[in-house]
Amino acid sequence: MYSKSNKNISNTLSLRRKIAQLFLMGFKGSDMSEGTELYTMIDKLGPGAVILFDQDMVHHKPVHNISSPVQLQELCVSLHEVSSLPLWIGIDQEGGLVNRLKPVYGFADTKSHAYLGNQDDIELTCKQAKDIGSILREMHITVNFAPVVDVAKEFNSSIIAKRERSFGSSSDLVYRHAKAYLRGLQSEGIWGCCKHFPGHGSAKGDTHAGFVDVTDTWQEDELLPYSALIEDGLCSMIMTAHVIHRKFDALYPATISEYIIPKLLRKKMGFNGLVFTDDMQMKAISDHYGIKEALKMGLNAGVDMFCFGNNLLPNPAKLSDLVSTVEQLIEEGLINENRIDYSVNRILRMKSQKPN
Repeated sequence: MYSKSNKNISNTLSLRRKIAQLFLMGFKGSDMSEGTELYTMIDKLGPGAVILFDQDMVHHKPVHNISSPVQLQELCVSLHEVSSLPLWIGIDQEGGLVNRLKPVYGFADTKSHAYLGNQDDIELTCKQAKDIGSILREMHITVNFAPVVDVAKEFNSSIIAKRERSFGSSSDLVYRHAKAYLRGLQSEGIWGCCKHFPGHGSAKGDTHAGFVDVTDTWQEDELLPYSALIEDGLCSMIMTAHVIHRKFDALYPATISEYIIPKLLRKKMGFNGLVFTDDMQMKAISDHYGIKEALKMGLNAGVDMFCFGNNLLPNPAKLSDLVSTVEQLIEEGLINENRIDYSVNRILRMKSQKPN
């Protein structure tokens, strides 16, 4: 999966191909037959990554990206084969309730972050992540959007604590288990992505549903797991949250903040890895910003890869439209092409490496 050379490859790519690398796309179904919409998206433009789901969250029915191990393996092999550039295939396989590879489809049961944190057995956490990584590797999936590095400050959080997605309420506990989880994934050659920066664990609301302000609840130690993992050299990918913290940025959510990503995460904390957004179709973004504005602000903030999961809104985003929108931003002088090259080079460089 890392065999396709990308040495200086960004210099040989068309602008549209380069822009397409900035997107993590969800899709319906699993038909990779030549001529299908999915085949065409992968073949003609080539997103930087795709993300897999097992359920349609809009219509509350299966999307059938995932129905069995054999089906999923065949789909992922086809995705890799059709893509002319190295393709990341991502999934939210945290364990417990956030679990796309469910036993009903023929996959092994998994434990939640909360369970692992309560056991406080580092070797158990590492083994759980290694087992997950082994299955992902067998399926030809390359990125797991885990571990969750949110510190469970708000016990009534509907999206973090109540869904057992945090290792616990202590930043040290979260750090130790996130570290073990990353090591487990990396031992199987799987990239882990720490989320949701700068911390969603104190939020009372859910960014799927709208604006979430953590100004009065967020605590400084929510950054500690990130700082320590960055210092350890284990954190290569970070996913941002759509939360607002007015002491950092009085106007904008973290994902599109020109303070939180470039100044806090990159400059102050020294992160030089890849920045993913949480799903741009969550209402905290989609209800308040048009796609063009959100992409412009995200690029100016330093986002490397934008997630459009196509599993939250009735009308799916098309990669061709997203690419055209970024082209417009460049033509209008709102984004510099060098800004695109900066992220594309980082993405392609990481695709040529194994997780560390």
